[in-house]
Amino acid sequence: MVSESQFSFLRSIDTPTVCNLIEIVAPERRGAGYTVTHLHCPFPDLPPMVGFAKTVTIRSRNAVSGPSYMAKRMDYLDYVAATPQPSVVMIEDKDEPAGYGAFWGEVQTNVHKALGCLGTVTNGSIRDIAQVAEGFQMLAGSITPSHAYVHVVEFGVPVTIHGMEVMSDDLIHADRHGAVVVPADKIDAMRTALDGLMKQEARIIAAAKSGKGVEAIKAAFRG
Repeated sequence: MVSESQFSFLRSIDTPTVCNLIEIVAPERRGAGYTVTHLHCPFPDLPPMVGFAKTVTIRSRNAVSGPSYMAKRMDYLDYVAATPQPSVVMIEDKDEPAGYGAFWGEVQTNVHKALGCLGTVTNGSIRDIAQVAEGFQMLAGSITPSHAYVHVVEFGVPVTIHGMEVMSDDLIHADRHGAVVVPADKIDAMRTALDGLMKQEARIIAAAKSGKGVEAIKAAFRG
């Protein structure tokens, strides 16, 4: 479980800072667990998303229909609405190239927001930027005009999005910079480490701005 105090702490810092803190408290995570290529962020001024992963795979090149698929759609909505909440929907687009059809637009963002979703991270595409549900954040591989035959293939399965491996119910932190999987058992240690990190960065920046040259900067790095 993640407490409201822990959520508040994570919401107060950006995703690069989260990555820095993870490096301190879980050094084995320094080179993994975050997105490694660019994602479009149409709403860069929204606050960070901090929520539990709802993992999904999609395709959009070929049509699907019939009672079995409608039943899957209804089961998928139950999955999104279930605890833990709040959620971030993590969609791996399996098409080549990814983004052939957009899952996210005006309708889906409003539906998912109503089900407790803060936003999405996807290697796929998005559309309807001006009509997206208010406050719904999207980090996406591309922006396209059509949804084609977009459909859910699987949900609740492991996904990989721009190099980041995610399991259902993983804790996600995401903002304009990208996304990272947060080790929930390290949040308190991350909070403890923040003050030291901030002081170290401030000391180095102050030395860089002091005009005292390389020796002052080297001394700041040494602490």
